[in-house]
Amino acid sequence: MHKLNRSILVLLSFAIFGAGAVILNFTVFPLAKYFIKKENLLYFYSDIIHKSWKWFVNWLITTKVIRLNIEDISTIKNKVIAATHPSFIDVLILIALIPRTTCVVKHSLSKNPILTNLISSIFILDNDNLDSIKSQTKMMIEKGFNIIIFPSGTRHRKNEFPKIKKGAGTIAMNANVNIICLKYHTDFDFLFINQPIYEAGGKPVTYELTIAGEINTSEEMKKSDNEIAVKKNITKMIENMLYK
Repeated sequence: MHKLNRSILVLLSFAIFGAGAVILNFTVFPLAKYFIKKENLLYFYSDIIHKSWKWFVNWLITTKVIRLNIEDISTIKNKVIAATHPSFIDVLILIALIPRTTCVVKHSLSKNPILTNLISSIFILDNDNLDSIKSQTKMMIEKGFNIIIFPSGTRHRKNEFPKIKKGAGTIAMNANVNIICLKYHTDFDFLFINQPIYEAGGKPVTYELTIAGEINTSEEMKKSDNEIAVKKNITKMIENMLYK
């Protein structure tokens, strides 16, 4: 496909995504509060986001914007998911593939009037309050959700080995759940840092995803009473699974 045609198609796709976000934000989610029982709202929001984002990912595949070469990860449940981070739409794709999944997002997104209801539905805000994040992530895991974490904290390429953060270990230890490590890459830069949306290349970008391993957090915690040492060891294990 010609680069210009791909650029137009990508811009059209994100216009469609934006229109869908507006409908969810201003119509579906506000109305749901009147028709769905409060205790069921969280699951309603999650299912709507999962299904609509799954439709959008299928649209990207059908229109040959992207290809997916992935392992089946749809059965992951009640886990912390530590993944590499190649592009801007990684969270979108992962939530489309795995039901009942959320992630920690930048607090500034909650100020966006187009996204405020969507962001406040199932996502956890990174407000620099560690106790609050630990409490919220534990609550979501207890309700059957997975928590996505990108330990690098920033987008990176397959051959790059960024220094990773300890957030995945902190959240998993607090909730006493296992960590699933996902190696997740693209075959060329797409929606990378400072890369315009319309710069889509001349062929479909292939997303490759494999399960690199699982860390039994409770077993690691039994090895030492030193929480800092355990967290450091778990972080090293994540680094070895994702980048070695």
